[in-house]
Amino acid sequence: MQRAALLDAARSLLSEGGTEALTFPALAERTGLARSSVYEYFRSRAAVVEELCEVDFPLWAAEVEAAMAAADSPEGKVEAYVRQQLALVGDRRHRAVVAISASELDAGAREKIRAAHGGLATLIVEALGALGHTQPRLVAMLLQGVVDAAVRRIELGAAEDPESITEAAVAMALRGVRG
Repeated sequence: MQRAALLDAARSLLSEGGTEALTFPALAERTGLARSSVYEYFRSRAAVVEELCEVDFPLWAAEVEAAMAAADSPEGKVEAYVRQQLALVGDRRHRAVVAISASELDAGAREKIRAAHGGLATLIVEALGALGHTQPRLVAMLLQGVVDAAVRRIELGAAEDPESITEAAVAMALRGVRG
């Protein structure tokens, strides 16, 4: 229970204040633990990040996968893939990982984030193949790049509202740059 409380506190800290806010004293304060107790659960900030990725990414992937499963065409699956990921931007778990991704992490934590994003991209490979792409894995990674750019745009609080960014990302995913 303490580990789960620490992860929840880490999500809140990252969501509210970015990576600078994720400190062991802040985790201790949020959970009511002594700072030395936090070290019993996690050896470093990077270890907290790695565990957040291990816990949260599969949940997001399951949400994306469920949205795609509800679609009845390859185009619908692509649209669901983009829309669901962008809908998750408002989720504090997602905001936490966006904050994490922007920070300096050790190689292990960066690799976990990279692998998790790669796992998301594999969800769309079959639909892209059904649409006639001869290199669906490559296209999936490029599509994920569009989604990642839209996430960053939303997170930055760009001049456009999140719905406009989502619509532009969906249009790019479905029609490319033809407009």
